[in-house]
Amino acid sequence: MSLLKRIAKSQWTRVVVVLLAAAGLTALVWWRGPDWHQVGHAFDKVQWEYVFAAIGFNLLSVVLRAAAWRTVINQAMDEPHPSYPLVFSAFSVGLFANAVLPGRIGELARVAVLTRKLRLQGRGNGTWAALVGTVFAHRLFDLVPTIGLIAYVLATAKIPHWAISSLIIVGIVGFGLLAFAFMSARHHGQSGLEGLGPARRLVTMARFGLGVLHRPGPAALAAFFQCCGWLCQFFAVYVAMRAFDIHAPFPAAGLVLLLMNVATLFPLWPGNIGLLQAAIALPLRSYGVAAGTAIAYGFGLQAIEASVGVGVGMLFLAREGLSFAMLRRMPDASEAEVPDEPEEEPSQDGGEARARAGVSG
Repeated sequence: MSLLKRIAKSQWTRVVVVLLAAAGLTALVWWRGPDWHQVGHAFDKVQWEYVFAAIGFNLLSVVLRAAAWRTVINQAMDEPHPSYPLVFSAFSVGLFANAVLPGRIGELARVAVLTRKLRLQGRGNGTWAALVGTVFAHRLFDLVPTIGLIAYVLATAKIPHWAISSLIIVGIVGFGLLAFAFMSARHHGQSGLEGLGPARRLVTMARFGLGVLHRPGPAALAAFFQCCGWLCQFFAVYVAMRAFDIHAPFPAAGLVLLLMNVATLFPLWPGNIGLLQAAIALPLRSYGVAAGTAIAYGFGLQAIEASVGVGVGMLFLAREGLSFAMLRRMPDASEAEVPDEPEEEPSQDGGEARARAGVSG
């Protein structure tokens, strides 16, 4: 019995089990999957001018979504606010991290990059928690174009039955998060940090990151930038269809964009490769697109989006003087800083002022 336990706990045993499971899954996909010869043949007919147009739309989407994040950041901290090039650089590095690392590491990576730059400007202390709040608020503004896209798709597209329940769940969860964030938000001009303990200071600063939700003008501007960014992604999806000689209508492009975002909402493994292609290919089958062509389009569309995130992200990663190894460590190293306590004012009786570090009397 002890021998069986040692075998079960052996690292080699776990490796063999994983390899056997992967081999079985690969064989199943190869046997029951699409005609892989047709998938490969679909790439032979790619029209590259449409591919480059789709890349351009995705790049413009990144520019607009970075502008939305900067609008949120401006409401979370006092002036001087970080410049757009600085925010765009951090946002691009975050896209790169999301594309090449598991989970949503990129969301913390962009916070880490921006915090690092603000430290060099003497403003890094205490901003980490606020920037994390801005990332959450920025993602919440995705709900605005998402709701609009859901309404458009429900009214015009051929939606699979399994997709309807997924969209309902996403909508319910999204509204719940929005309500929680709205109740938690606090603008930095409405309350101070004096008299708060370290833990409450960090929570308060995180709530400052959501402060844009209580500012109708900036909130509308951030939502506008996000909607424009999603519109560019919509056109990227549609143009990429033309690249693969798929002539489905606009509602099909909207359905693909919606389901691919649902498929990447929870990153189960890097890129959710396989799951993403299925989410793209299955709705296209309703429009008469061959399985092989739809799968090839799924791989191509993911490559188009990744090319923007990886290409622009690597450029700004080098510009920031960071390596890939440093990028992997940055989210762990970016622990929230505790804002300094305000210094005590001199006493009225002329006694010496005592620093917050504590000077014995």
